[in-house]
Amino acid sequence: RERRSPGFMITYEPFFATLKRKRITTYYLVNTYGFSKGPLDSLKQGRNINISTLDYLCDLLQCGPEDIIRYTPGKKQENPAQE
Repeated sequence: RERRSPGFMITYEPFFATLKRKRITTYYLVNTYGFSKGPLDSLKQGRNINISTLDYLCDLLQCGPEDIIRYTPGKKQENPAQE
């Protein structure tokens, strides 16, 4: 099941597949690497994360952004930068 909110074109499904492939649990990510529960919850709920969080995860997991996020064309949304 895709982890994303309706109308969003970014999914974090690759992140969870990367964790599984590398045999890293979210518990281990939080308790061993000190990854914050807030951004982890955002990933689980398909909410926005900071680019610094993406950068940190790429460095931590030794992977590229495509192993964390996937762009999927979908319902066009309003530009959040204009809000």
